[in-house]
Amino acid sequence: MFGNDAKRLTVSVEFQSNYRLRIKITDSANANRFVVPLEIMPPLKKVAARMYDVQFKNEPVFSLKVLRANTDIVLFDTSLGGLTFSDQFIQFSTKLPSKNLYGIGENEQHSFRHSFSNYPNYALWGRDEPTKANHNLYGVQPYYTVLEDNGEAHSVAIVNSNAQEFTVLPTPGLLYRTIGGILDIYMFMGPSPEDVVQQYTEAVGRFNIPPYFSLGFHLCRHGYNNIDNMKAVVQRTAAAKIPHDAQWGDIDIMERGLNFTYNERHFNGLPTYVENLKAMGIKFITILDPCISINEEKGKYNPYDSVNDENIWIKDGNSPAVGKVWPETKDGHKADVYFPDYSNAATQTWWTNQIVKFKKVLKFDALWIDMNEPANSTDVDASGRCDIANKYNSPPYTPKIAGKYLADKTLCPSCMSGDKSHYDTHNLYGYLQSKPTLEAMTMANESQKRSFILSRSTFLGSGRYTAHWLGDNLSDWSNLRYSIIGILQFSQFGIPFTGADICGFNKDSNSELCQRWMQLGAFYPFSRNHNAINCKDQDPAAWGEEVARSSRDALNIRYALLPYLYTLFYLQYTNGSTVARPLFHEYPEDSNTYDIDTQFLWGGGFMISPVLTKGAEGLKMYFPKDKWYAYRDGGLSELSGWNWMHCGKEFIQLFVRGGHILPTQDPAINTMEARNNPMGLIVALNDKLEATGSLYYDSGESLDPIGKESFFLASYTYKENTLSCVVENDGYQEMSEKTISTIRLLGFSKVITVYVDGKQHKDFEVVEKSQVITNLKIVANSLFEINITTDSEK
Repeated sequence: MFGNDAKRLTVSVEFQSNYRLRIKITDSANANRFVVPLEIMPPLKKVAARMYDVQFKNEPVFSLKVLRANTDIVLFDTSLGGLTFSDQFIQFSTKLPSKNLYGIGENEQHSFRHSFSNYPNYALWGRDEPTKANHNLYGVQPYYTVLEDNGEAHSVAIVNSNAQEFTVLPTPGLLYRTIGGILDIYMFMGPSPEDVVQQYTEAVGRFNIPPYFSLGFHLCRHGYNNIDNMKAVVQRTAAAKIPHDAQWGDIDIMERGLNFTYNERHFNGLPTYVENLKAMGIKFITILDPCISINEEKGKYNPYDSVNDENIWIKDGNSPAVGKVWPETKDGHKADVYFPDYSNAATQTWWTNQIVKFKKVLKFDALWIDMNEPANSTDVDASGRCDIANKYNSPPYTPKIAGKYLADKTLCPSCMSGDKSHYDTHNLYGYLQSKPTLEAMTMANESQKRSFILSRSTFLGSGRYTAHWLGDNLSDWSNLRYSIIGILQFSQFGIPFTGADICGFNKDSNSELCQRWMQLGAFYPFSRNHNAINCKDQDPAAWGEEVARSSRDALNIRYALLPYLYTLFYLQYTNGSTVARPLFHEYPEDSNTYDIDTQFLWGGGFMISPVLTKGAEGLKMYFPKDKWYAYRDGGLSELSGWNWMHCGKEFIQLFVRGGHILPTQDPAINTMEARNNPMGLIVALNDKLEATGSLYYDSGESLDPIGKESFFLASYTYKENTLSCVVENDGYQEMSEKTISTIRLLGFSKVITVYVDGKQHKDFEVVEKSQVITNLKIVANSLFEINITTDSEK
C-alpha cells in the first residue's frame, strides 16, 4: 500500500500461561526493525488448562483468531480486513465480542466506555498539548479492555512505540495502524475485570507503595512568583484548618527556567523555608524539565558544564539536537536547549549526579518531571527545520495527530538516540526518563527514605516507576467530569497514583466549580490543587469560608480513610488490584454499570458520587444491588438502581458497601500528626450479616518494606456476632504503640452488650444512624475478639 511491503512474515505465538498469550509478527527479512525495550516479567502462575484457543487461516487472506475456551466467544479476529505489513505502515483490524470497550490513551475522552458511532479515531503520539477532544496528549497507552456481554473481561496490549492510531468500528471492531516497529501483542484473559488488570501489571510491573505523606493533600500553582505568595497560601491553608501534606514549586521558582536552580531574588531563603515546612509536617516537591540550556556563561551552570560526553544528548546529524522550552537567557529571550538521551547509561549517571547535587541545596522530597514528550516550543515550523527528504520526517502515512507533522512541538523524527531514531523512540522519552529519576531520588535521600516521581508522559509499564497527572486541563464543568474518566483509564493502564489538577489548570476557576472539584479531588488517588500562571488563586482557602469548610470536610474524610487507601496501594503492589475502580469491576454481571463514569469506587468497599453539574443541588446516582451505608450518618440506603440524591454544596455523596471493614485513623492537619492519632474500624454488614477487611501499615517512608518484612498486616472478619483480628505480619514495631479506639457499626440492630476478649465493655453509643463502640484502647497489633450482642439475638 505504501511501498516496501514485507515479502514474508514470521508469526510466533507464545502460550505464556493459562491467562497470558503473546502474538508476535515480524518481517522475516528484516531483523533490525525496532523492538520496544519493555521488560516483561514472567507469569507467576503457569497452569496447563488454557483459558483461550488460537486458530489460523490462510484463505482468503492470512488471519488469526483467539477464542475464550470455556465459551467459544471470539476475543480477537483479524479476518475483518487482513494484515498489511510494510516498512512504514502496518495495519490490521479485529472484531470485538461486544461494544463494552475501554482504554486507549492518552487523550481527552468524553465517556469511559467508547462510542461506536462516527468512527472515533485515537491517535497516539506524545504531545505537549492542553487537554482537548480528539487530540493526542502526553503519553501513549496502546492498551484496551473489553467486557464481554456475559461479564467476563479480557485486555490487549500492543507493544509498539511508533506513531499509531486506533479507529473504533461499528461492527464492533477496531482498526489499528502504526508506522514502524513490529506487532507485539499481549492478551490477558481475566476472566474478571480485576483479574485483567492484575495480569497486565504482573507483566509490565506495578507501582511501589507510595510514601504515606503523598496520599495527603498537595498544593501547587504556576505563578506564586515569589516566596511571600507561597508562604501566604500555606498560612491561609493552615488558618482554615485544611489538611496539607505537600507544597510544590512550579517552574517559577527556578532561575529563568533553568533546571537544578532556584530564583534567589524572588524566592530568597527558599531552602530555609523548605526546612521550616518539614518541621511543620509539610513536604516539598519541585519540578524538573528534561532539557538543559546551553546559553549560560561557561563555568556558571554545572548541569551543562559537567557534560564531558556529547553522546548523552539526542543528536540531529552529528550534533546535539537544539530546541527551546522554558529556559531563558539573561536578556529575556528563549534559550537554546539540548535534550538528554535517557536511554544512555552515561546520561542516567549524569542525571543522577545532578539530582543528588541539587538535593543538597534544596531538600525536596519528591520530583515532578514535566515537558517530557519531549516538548519543543521552537517557533520554526516543523517542515522548515526537519529534512523533508528523510523518510522518518516525511513518512508515507501519518496518523491523525494534532499538528499533522510528527515533528510539530517536538524534535525531528530523524534525530537519533544512540543508534535508534526519534521516529521509533519518541513515545518512550518520558518512560525512559522515569526510571533513572526515581533511582536518583532514592540515592539523593541520605536517610534512604521512600519517594515518588510524577511524570506527564507515560508509556506501557510506566506505572512501575511513576505517578501521573492528567495534564493541562481546563477550569470548567466538563473537565471536572472528564477527570473521573482519565483516572479510571489510568487505573486500568496500571498507573494507580493518578489525579487531575483540582479546580482546573487553564483559565480562572470560580467558587462553585472549585468547591465541587475539591470535594471530588479529595478522593482522587493523587490529590493536588494546581493552576496556571496569570490565573487567580484557587487554593481552597482563597474562596472564603464556605469553600474552605466543605474542602476541609472532604479532606478530613480522606485523611480518616488513609489507612484504607494505603492498604489499597499495598494490594495494588502485591497483587495488582486497582485503587480507583469502575463500578463494573465489582459488578460485571450488572450491565447498568458498564457505562457509568460519574461515580467510582475506592477498592471494593467505598463509593464516591460527586456533583458534576453547575448549580445542581443533587445528582442522579446508581446503587448496584448490595447494601450501601451513607458514610456520614451510617444510614442504610433502601435504594437500588438509578435514583436522584439531594446533595447540597457543602458535601459529597459517599457510601460504604456492606460486607466490608474499612480501617481508619483520626484525621489531622497533616499525615505526620495523623499517624499519631487513634485508629478505628468501620464494620458494614452485608445481607449475610458478615464483613471482612484488612489493614496494611508501615513507617510510611522506609524502602522496600515488603522485602524487608518491616510492615504490619492484619485481616478482620465479622461473622456470627464476632469481630476478630488475625495478624498476618507484625514487622512494624511502632504498631504496638498505636491503639484502635473506636469501631463504627453499620447495619447492626441495637447493640445490647459488647465483650472484648471476654471482658464486658460498656462504652458504646448511637451516633446518628450508626452505632459506635468507643474508648476501646485495643493495641493495634494484637489479636482480639469482640463479641457483639444485638436485640435481634437477645
